[in-house]
Amino acid sequence: MAVRARVEAVLNVGLRVPSIMLLEVLYRWDVSSFFQKIQRSSLNNNPLFQYKYLALYLHYVGYILSLVLLTLPRQHLVRLYLYVLTALLLFAGHQLSRDYVRSELDSGYEGPLYLDPLSTNRFTTALLGQLVVCTLCSCVMQTKQIWLFSAHLLPLVARLCLVPLETIVFINRFAMIFTGLEVLYFLASNLLVPYNLAKTAYRELAQVVEVYGLLALAMSLWNQLVLPVLFMCFWLVLFALQIYTYFSTRDQPPSRERLLFLFLTSIAECCCTPYSLLGLVFTVSFVALGVLTLCKFYLQGYRAFMNDNTMHRGMTEGITLLILSVQTGLIELQVIHRAFLLSIILFIVVASILQSMLEIADPIVLALGASRDKSLWKHFRAVSLCLFLLVFPAYMAYMICQFFHMDFWLLIIISSSILTSLQVLGTLLIYVLFMVEELRKAPVENMDEVIYYVNGTYRLLEFMVALCVVAYGVSETLFGEWTVMGSTIILAHAYYNVWLRAQLGWQSFLLRRDAVHKIQSLPTASAQQLQLHNDICAICYQDMKSAVITPCGHFFHAACLKKWLYVQETCPLCHGQLKSQSQPSNAAAPPTPDAPPANQNLPEAELGDAQREPDPEEGAQADNAPDDESQSSPRSSSEPELEGQPGEKAPEEPDECDLPVGEENREGPVGSPDHQDAPGSD
Repeated sequence: MAVRARVEAVLNVGLRVPSIMLLEVLYRWDVSSFFQKIQRSSLNNNPLFQYKYLALYLHYVGYILSLVLLTLPRQHLVRLYLYVLTALLLFAGHQLSRDYVRSELDSGYEGPLYLDPLSTNRFTTALLGQLVVCTLCSCVMQTKQIWLFSAHLLPLVARLCLVPLETIVFINRFAMIFTGLEVLYFLASNLLVPYNLAKTAYRELAQVVEVYGLLALAMSLWNQLVLPVLFMCFWLVLFALQIYTYFSTRDQPPSRERLLFLFLTSIAECCCTPYSLLGLVFTVSFVALGVLTLCKFYLQGYRAFMNDNTMHRGMTEGITLLILSVQTGLIELQVIHRAFLLSIILFIVVASILQSMLEIADPIVLALGASRDKSLWKHFRAVSLCLFLLVFPAYMAYMICQFFHMDFWLLIIISSSILTSLQVLGTLLIYVLFMVEELRKAPVENMDEVIYYVNGTYRLLEFMVALCVVAYGVSETLFGEWTVMGSTIILAHAYYNVWLRAQLGWQSFLLRRDAVHKIQSLPTASAQQLQLHNDICAICYQDMKSAVITPCGHFFHAACLKKWLYVQETCPLCHGQLKSQSQPSNAAAPPTPDAPPANQNLPEAELGDAQREPDPEEGAQADNAPDDESQSSPRSSSEPELEGQPGEKAPEEPDECDLPVGEENREGPVGSPDHQDAPGSD
């Protein structure tokens, strides 16, 4: 079933290609200019000129027939091609019979066949050919009435019966007329089939439009006709015919420089009509899809096909080519001018493909740098692709500057290539920083700042390149030729690549500055507070050798909390607003070095019986403590509060802000000695 489905899919595309070829030929053939040439030539009295309007009508009828063939269902299309094949086989049988009669007339021998070896060979060859034609016709038409296709055997039978050669000529004509009458009878019997098909198709289309709408109808036709693949196959056939025509008329192979010119001119010849231009657009889309798929496969192997991104399917490149071709009037230019303009458009398409490759490679390279994957092959593939994306756009920009005169459009292409190289360079620098941090076996405290400076540097370079492009475009518009399209492109470029980038960069700078100010305003935990806290950072889950204390009493690494504040200005645990410690009316006073922090208060529901029944060893340690430490500790005043009032019910769900920092992440039990040693505070 899978093989049959594939064969049907191939037939669905292949059998519709001739209809688009016919549309291409009809578009290129100008009937009016053709008859004008006849009128100016010596064939002024040619009968063809008298039927000019008939030829015009046939020209439009050809358009209608091409559209019918394009939209015909696959079953009827296959049947139509079988009928056409049968007609061609009958014509081949007629040609064989005519050639045999001519050869017999040229020989002039009318005696028995077995007496002349040459006549025997001619008869045997013609008989085998006619039998093959009759057999193929019966197989194609799926009928056992083989006599319907054997009219061309009559001249052979007459020659075998020693009929005079002049009579055999009339018998051959009779066979041809009989075959033509059969074809006419078949056409007359199926004359209403196109009308019935059109009527059925109109009824089905009306139902689909009434129920689902025009958009659903368009999508259904798009999927059934497989238009992208169909136009791509049509363009490839057209391009192959163009290349074959060129090499068949040349005796010597072209040079290397000539091959590039041949390639561009052949593409230019194959995009001179709307149909061939659409074929080129879909071909470029599929080529871009193949390159991006190969890029993903090179980086990730078969895992790349699990999460497919719809933006990386080549549609962007095809749409870019179509918009630029329509905007510049590509199909209306001469071949040489079209090839020159097409080379620039293809440069833009290649730059877009390289940008899409960077969008695929960037997260994979950074993920490899941040992970602990030690596969050298994975790292080699990622780094090698980044090096290619670093060098090739720069080389392409250099080649553009060498071969073309600089203008605004070429500057956009060069700036796009330069921006791609800058982005790849920033990705590689961040990857190197991640690998250095991995080799050090310990996190670098200021790594986030270094990465921010690297990103900021190449973002600033991108901004400067975009600003230079806008400045050049404005100067060219003011002092050169002003166009509406050029001004629109300059405004769009200035808004998206200059204004939005500057706005985003400034907002990022303000967020980081506010985060730094908030971190500097928070109190730093002392060594005694960290020892009493005895917990990990709730953001990075690492031990805390230094920490800052939030107004709600939670402990975090300063660097971790600063990264959190880049995203939102709330506490990661209780989601309370983090405000500056300089506001005493709204912020809690930071705990003193002698007293434990406020977030060490544990609710009664968590302490349970472990607080009411202290460990004897703990009591012994408390008796041996120095007097000044016992006097400064508020343990005696807080113990009655921890024990609670008799008959008072413990709260079922304590407030999240009252929990000690990291309590929900701590692995040890609540009633451990570490918890019992932590005294509360008022």
